[in-house]
Amino acid sequence: MLIFLTILHVAVSLFLIAVVLLQSGKGAEMGASFGSSGSQSVFGAGGGTTFLSKLTTSAAVVFMLTSLTLAYLSGSPSSSSIMAGKVKAATKVPAPVTQPSAPAPAPTAPVAPVGTK
Repeated sequence: MLIFLTILHVAVSLFLIAVVLLQSGKGAEMGASFGSSGSQSVFGAGGGTTFLSKLTTSAAVVFMLTSLTLAYLSGSPSSSSIMAGKVKAATKVPAPVTQPSAPAPAPTAPVAPVGTK
């Protein structure tokens, strides 16, 4: 689903760029080739601007929806990871290692000093 949304998002963005470039501005841009300012046009008199503005609005809405959906899906945690085994191994607390202690020294009896009589 993520791949489909990414392809749709790229296609809509390219379509949105094309539709914006087709609109007529203050001068005669690419929109003039489709007759957006004449009565002998493909879309009729004045129909080109309305049609292109509707296309721009719908493409912008689809672009924003795919943007929000892709952002939501990329932020959610995934169920699989290549580091899943490493994370689980690192979070396990190893059992404390007890080393055998040395035997306690045997108590000795006090020894009398050698030089005293």
